[in-house]
Amino acid sequence: MMKRVERIEAMLGEALELAHLEVIDESSGHNVPTGAESHFKVVAVGEVFDGQSRINRHRQLNQILQPEFDTGMHALALHIYDPQQWLEKFGQAPMSPPCAGGDK
Repeated sequence: MMKRVERIEAMLGEALELAHLEVIDESSGHNVPTGAESHFKVVAVGEVFDGQSRINRHRQLNQILQPEFDTGMHALALHIYDPQQWLEKFGQAPMSPPCAGGDK
């Protein structure tokens, strides 16, 4: 069975073309049972967010991830950027997504 972090990565990766995606399980920093998989942070960077308001970006990701909320995810911190915003904020290009054919 996949961990919630893996399901979140898969759902967002399938729904959106992203330059960078980072999903972090922050549950251990909250007053929840060990292994609760209830609190997450997502950092997503992609051209798909160009011209979208912050609230629309959040709505889009929350809609994609609704099945996880329905099955026990309690909190989701979203940090969503288009590539230009990422560059302005962090001064570097977003990290590349993992390569599927890395052993060549």
